[in-house]
Amino acid sequence: MDNSSGVGVLDKAALVLSALESGPATLAGLVGATGLARPTAHRLAVALEHHRMVARDMQGRFILGPRLAELAAAAGEDRLLATAGPVLTHLRDITGESAQLYRRQGDMRICVAAAERLSGLRDTVPVGSTLTMKAGSSAQILLAWEEPERLHRGLQGARFTATALSGVRRRGWAQSIGEREPGVASVSAPVRGPSNRVVAAVSVSGPIERLTRHPGRMHAQAVIDAAARLSEALRRSG
Repeated sequence: MDNSSGVGVLDKAALVLSALESGPATLAGLVGATGLARPTAHRLAVALEHHRMVARDMQGRFILGPRLAELAAAAGEDRLLATAGPVLTHLRDITGESAQLYRRQGDMRICVAAAERLSGLRDTVPVGSTLTMKAGSSAQILLAWEEPERLHRGLQGARFTATALSGVRRRGWAQSIGEREPGVASVSAPVRGPSNRVVAAVSVSGPIERLTRHPGRMHAQAVIDAAARLSEALRRSG
């Protein structure tokens, strides 16, 4: 093997993962693609399955496992956070409102970055805050582009409807007025990873007195632009 690291078992495991990059493979397919002996290919694939780096499809073929997606998401989050600070600060400065970045975590969403309004009445969401996926414009964004079954599950008990999410997909942004918290309005837009999947939501939020009952009219374009800058940063480093 040309790119040998000198650690044989890792080199062979890397061969197995690389072989699965092009799609599902039977054990015979793995042997053919890697050149490994059948018992070795089997032993490594099963060991990688134990660590969730390999999984099986409905036909029992080997496929890349969920752990790889989790690691990729973590790497993407690091890139996202490295870029988020200046983008959120700029968004806060041009809107005059607090700006946040949310990622989904299971049935909740977590604030992973924020730029607070410097004075006056603020809608403070500290970094690390865990909020509901059932209300708020960023929850709408993080749910709107999910596959149908997950979207349907997410709508159960939500303060917004399937029709509202259809509008979010059409417009490319979401707004909420007193949905998560009385008196607070927000506007959000999606951040997309290299595969175009929605990986985060950028938001501005503040009191309804300032954002009015049509906050999207005031701030949708600024939020969309901020989300586009973050999406572009992820594409460049993806």
